[in-house]
Amino acid sequence: MKDLIVTAAKGAVIGGTMLIPGVSGGSMAMMMGIYDKLIMAVSNFRKDVRRHFLFLLWFCIGAGLGMLIIARPLLHLLEVFPFPTQFFFIGAVAGCVPMIYNKARLAGFSWHVPVYILIGMAAVALLGLLPSDLVGGELGVWEPLLLLVAGVVCAAALVLPGISVSYLLLMLGLYDKTMAAISGLDILFLLPLFIGLCAGIVLTTKLLDSLMTNRPRATYLIILGFMIASVLEVFPGVPPFSQWIACILCLAAGFSVIYFISRKE
Repeated sequence: MKDLIVTAAKGAVIGGTMLIPGVSGGSMAMMMGIYDKLIMAVSNFRKDVRRHFLFLLWFCIGAGLGMLIIARPLLHLLEVFPFPTQFFFIGAVAGCVPMIYNKARLAGFSWHVPVYILIGMAAVALLGLLPSDLVGGELGVWEPLLLLVAGVVCAAALVLPGISVSYLLLMLGLYDKTMAAISGLDILFLLPLFIGLCAGIVLTTKLLDSLMTNRPRATYLIILGFMIASVLEVFPGVPPFSQWIACILCLAAGFSVIYFISRKE
């Protein structure tokens, strides 16, 4: 029971921070030391239905509560204290680097290390080159199919660390429509998007589970590249001189919290 409560608490943190622009749910799951368990639970769900179902249920309950309870104060902090808040998240990303390094099972440094990291960073950077409003406008008779494909694409963003789902929806030109559909309960719009999202999550997690098992070094180093690139989205620029001390303290606090959690894991 204690493990399930901890899972719900971590889910609450992940759910609460997912709504912050530029913050990836996958990155937060990696920082909280629960990413591998989520991938395994979804990918191998049928191998132990009861255990994986309970794990995912408590995680989803926590994530839902986090969106309701934690997201609003965090967004308020981001609005009132943007520099210290975003520096806290930058520190948090830095704090999980030693954990990812250990998961990569590196015996020593080689030229492959920076190459894999750069591949991950380049993949995230390429997303920024997508034309905005890629599938926006009137979709016509192709709308269900395009929404299905968009759901699969967004699933990859939801699962992979360093990629923000809200940012990807903006690039696809679907953010406003999706938010309006959620608030207006537009089932005809949301259903194909949801089906694509579910199918994409299953496919992505199965692929990731296989890669983490068989190619841990390349996989975790590329994930590290994803997360380093995501810092560029969160980085607010050079803060005013009057906020330097607060930003440095928040940077150190973010690093310390996540580093401590990863050490406990």
